[in-house]
Amino acid sequence: MIDSDDTQPPAPRRNRVLDALKRAERKMFTRPAPKSAKAQVEFLYTRAKKSTKALAEQLGVSPRTVQRYRAGQQTKPQKKLRAALVEETESQWQPQVRAQAREHEATTSGMQVEVYAYFGSSSFRRPVRRRKTCIRSSRRPLPSRISTAR
Repeated sequence: MIDSDDTQPPAPRRNRVLDALKRAERKMFTRPAPKSAKAQVEFLYTRAKKSTKALAEQLGVSPRTVQRYRAGQQTKPQKKLRAALVEETESQWQPQVRAQAREHEATTSGMQVEVYAYFGSSSFRRPVRRRKTCIRSSRRPLPSRISTAR
């Protein structure tokens, strides 16, 4: 999904970095996020201020579908709804713990980013000489202005 501010979707490598940061944040959680569809819907329902209509718009389904999951009439969501439930639940799960972890990492040693780069290649048409491709890794601290800007 493209935001109104962005003209193009983020690069695949940027997504990998953001996914790694999300995984690191998840390790800081004190309780596991809800796993079942009913528990996820109940959690999101309370976060949406007990509004079935607001939750349905957030998930991209009808209000009646939300009511069915809350009542336990449906238990196995389709792939699209399952992905939306997982994404929304994880993005809203324990926001204070997430904020404390970001603040702690930004004020202390900071977050570390490790990057692997591939150097060297051979010509596709006619190799003049063979170069050996080598892999270099670099670990750098992430500036605090980036780690707190979410």
